[in-house]
Amino acid sequence: MAALPLPEYEPCQEFDRRSLVSLVQDRVPAMPVEEAFVWFNAVAPKGWRVELIEGEIHVTPPPNGEHEEIVSEINGQVRDHRKDLGRYTSIGLYVPGASLTGQVMPDLVLAPKGSFANEDKYHDPAAVLLVAEVTSRSTGDNDRHKKILGYARAGIPVYLLIDREAGNAVLYTEPAGEEYEHQEIFKLSKVVPLPEPLGFELDTSDF
Repeated sequence: MAALPLPEYEPCQEFDRRSLVSLVQDRVPAMPVEEAFVWFNAVAPKGWRVELIEGEIHVTPPPNGEHEEIVSEINGQVRDHRKDLGRYTSIGLYVPGASLTGQVMPDLVLAPKGSFANEDKYHDPAAVLLVAEVTSRSTGDNDRHKKILGYARAGIPVYLLIDREAGNAVLYTEPAGEEYEHQEIFKLSKVVPLPEPLGFELDTSDF
């Protein structure tokens, strides 16, 4: 039974880091990571995201309005260009990890409609065409580094990273092993050409 590092948090008006730590500080060190992950999922406040990324548990508060405006804009453009695709903003995915199987919740998942028509919280990523992440202070490091590994291992064709701090959109394609062989960087405000099987241009001028 390995000790578990406490997850990273941002302050939240109704439920801050001290509150959650006080709930788990006596229990988490004695739990296997998988069991602790289930427990965090059970006690985390509504709207908080619990993920198992490269063997570590990360708990993050609800994103701010600017983050959600960007996700909404991407969602709307996908709807306009590809009405055949499902656009999922609260869906969990299993992704291969270096040791444990990861369980993540991307900001946006694109897949054929009906791909996740069951009651499961986390799903096989085989049908996924694109995952998108929009960075925030609490998630940026994972979005830029750790999550790439799992998405590539899962064979997800396209990973779109909107890096608000850097002012860039980064497009990762051609997954191979635990990396993407092709990476393109676009300044926000530019058009990002999404490759097949998506096949349309994403306008980031409102990001």
